[in-house]
Amino acid sequence: MLQPDSYDIVPFERQRVVHLTAEYWPFARTGGLAEAVRGLAEYQVRVGQDVAIVMPLYRSVREHTDRLSPVTERFTVPIGDHVENARVYRYTGTDSGVRVFFVENDVHFNREGLYGTEYGDYPDNLRRCAFLCRAALQVLPTLVPNAAILHAHDWHTALSMPYLRYSFAGQPFYDRLGAVLSVHNAAYQGHFPDVALSAVGLPPSMYDWRIMEWYGRMNVLKGGLSFTDLATTVSPTHAAELRTPGGGFGLHDHFIGLGDRFVGVLNGIDYVIWDPGEDREITAQYTVDHLAPKRGCKTALQRAYGLPRRARTPVFVMSARLVEQKGFDLVLEPGLLAQFDAQFIFLGRGDLRYERLLSELASTLPDRVKVPLTFTERLEHRLLAGADLLLMPSQFEPCGLTQMRAQRYGVLPLARRVGGLSDTIADGETGFLFDEYRPTGLARALRRAIVQYQDREAWTALMTKAMRQDFSWGPSASRYQELYHRASARARRQR
Repeated sequence: MLQPDSYDIVPFERQRVVHLTAEYWPFARTGGLAEAVRGLAEYQVRVGQDVAIVMPLYRSVREHTDRLSPVTERFTVPIGDHVENARVYRYTGTDSGVRVFFVENDVHFNREGLYGTEYGDYPDNLRRCAFLCRAALQVLPTLVPNAAILHAHDWHTALSMPYLRYSFAGQPFYDRLGAVLSVHNAAYQGHFPDVALSAVGLPPSMYDWRIMEWYGRMNVLKGGLSFTDLATTVSPTHAAELRTPGGGFGLHDHFIGLGDRFVGVLNGIDYVIWDPGEDREITAQYTVDHLAPKRGCKTALQRAYGLPRRARTPVFVMSARLVEQKGFDLVLEPGLLAQFDAQFIFLGRGDLRYERLLSELASTLPDRVKVPLTFTERLEHRLLAGADLLLMPSQFEPCGLTQMRAQRYGVLPLARRVGGLSDTIADGETGFLFDEYRPTGLARALRRAIVQYQDREAWTALMTKAMRQDFSWGPSASRYQELYHRASARARRQR
């Protein structure tokens, strides 16, 4: 099978790219953002880019590694009327070629969670994000003196765009930076009272419906989109959805107004980490040309979770945050799963209501439903190696990574036709899609998949086609290189 390094990317002049992000795997992760940024950054390095990451020095970073070395002395960072202290460390343990820098401020980042606790978000999240953006920009000429592109990710770092074009305007280093803002999940935008604008050091003139005002609130993501040179989201279909009243989370007019400055670029997956032929986390390795060992992975999965070892019974898995977006209201429709001769394993944590309802379902159907309320990377590898199908009945899904990993492992996704799921699953060829966000729509798709599963020869053909899909970062990295050049050109024209 093709490996990432086998892709030819049209060479551009060497670019120095800085990714500003609140998450980066393996140091801090709540969802797909951390993995997506890491995957893109490491691939960019492989094809000759000079790439740096700037992120907070969370408690989780120190718990993960002690290989940190200071690269600056303490410096002051103005945030509104206040001045705070920062220091930057560099991770010294990487061999990927990506330089990872951490902004230290224990008051802001040495906390139990990234954004909050089980009781809710931290009330000072805006100030924490503002501090990260201002500190990163302030120290950037020292960390990456020849930086060409600032690539920010999601609302947590969106304030870097107005800071760049307002607070640091007129300084040659910053004026020549091309700015790109990627929207991984537009449902999270950063809504705050209007008075918060001055608290983070931005002028009242930005509280304008064309810039940062949004239904009487300050909207951080909207502000970032207003100042960026180019904006992206994580799949072409989701880019189209964000331009509609029903799919734009209240920002559809703003996305439309960006015109060709807003594009969808599909995420990829790491073909080194997610390779069933080399994966040491799973029971037995297998390839598209040698599928027999996958049967042993299925048996091991059934045994591990106390399910009857039935080779001809399809095993569905769902590895996701237990939140409304992921479609759990459909899955938990009373009696829906009970009508099917199949086994179901749900892996993840999240909304306590869904945790309780899934646990109750498992106790009602102990031979068919298992709910290990845990999540580790190793468990996800073993889940995909042993499963037959993956459930993703999402309300919306900007890109999704699990369905790509699943197909790589010969697991056929059963998903709603939304966002990146639509872009990465061919209905009836590499998976099963349905349209209506209704229990009946999910039930019909389940029935169709289970019937198809009984035809073993046809099923093997579907698995083979799914495993031959190309979900590496190669094509997407090429697209980002083109967008970086457009952003740089626009930055030069605008100054």
